[in-house]
Amino acid sequence: MELRVLRYFLAVARVGSITGAANFLNLTQPTLSRQLKDLEQELGKILFIRSSHSIILTDEGMLLRKRAEEIVDLVDKLEAEFRSMEETISGDVYIGGGETDAMKQIARVGKGLHLQSPQIRYHLYSGNEDDVTERLDKGLLDFGILIQPADLSKYNYINIPAKDIWGVVLRKDSALASKDAIQADDLLNAPLICSRQAMKQTFSKNEFADWFGEDFDKLNIVTTYNLAYNAAIMVEEGIGYAVTIDKIVNTSSDSNLCFRPLEPRLESGLNIVWKKHHVFSAAADMFLKEIREKFSNF
Repeated sequence: MELRVLRYFLAVARVGSITGAANFLNLTQPTLSRQLKDLEQELGKILFIRSSHSIILTDEGMLLRKRAEEIVDLVDKLEAEFRSMEETISGDVYIGGGETDAMKQIARVGKGLHLQSPQIRYHLYSGNEDDVTERLDKGLLDFGILIQPADLSKYNYINIPAKDIWGVVLRKDSALASKDAIQADDLLNAPLICSRQAMKQTFSKNEFADWFGEDFDKLNIVTTYNLAYNAAIMVEEGIGYAVTIDKIVNTSSDSNLCFRPLEPRLESGLNIVWKKHHVFSAAADMFLKEIREKFSNF
């Protein structure tokens, strides 16, 4: 299976038609069709359902698309790493993580490093712990930002000098908005909007369950989310209250929303992690040295 053909396949999958992909790739349509047919014969699977104007991926085609994207991303990353092995430090640093105000700490390191090596580029991937660790394990990310507690047994890590403060985002005209902090009794009968990452990383580790107490199982979770921006829209529309961390939703004076911390206070630390024995590019290695220097005393 040739990498070139995988790139052809991905182009067709993204464009949605062989004609459009052929124009994009500067190939003739018969040439591209033959390459795809040969790929199907090599795999022994039908990858597309063809019509006169478009194509639809089969289940096998969807699986190949996912794996092909991972393969192409990994090859592109490897090529970039070899290109960066020059006297002038350049190249790419790949960082994954969930929504957190601690990204400011990472950005400050990146800004300082940019002054020394302006040719270094950063690529950010957003996802929950499972998404980030899967890409770390496959070599598609250099670093991941994980909310504590997390399984760090496979990784080296450094504590980030920041903590996420948990609370509730709600409308300013809500009855609970008059309170300075939110207690467990306030949430018992309330419709809650909770992140899937929080439910896995925090709830399953019993931090929130311990905070809430014996009535934890009675919580009325009406919606889950993985992007706080979308959760904020649900709150604005009156769906419920979003359990989230501070400073990732607009709760400024011109917003209809506000943030109230949990009481007793609930905080989560964060780690920047990387795979043990991972071979870094020159750019990623330089970034790690900066991280160690900036965060070593925390």
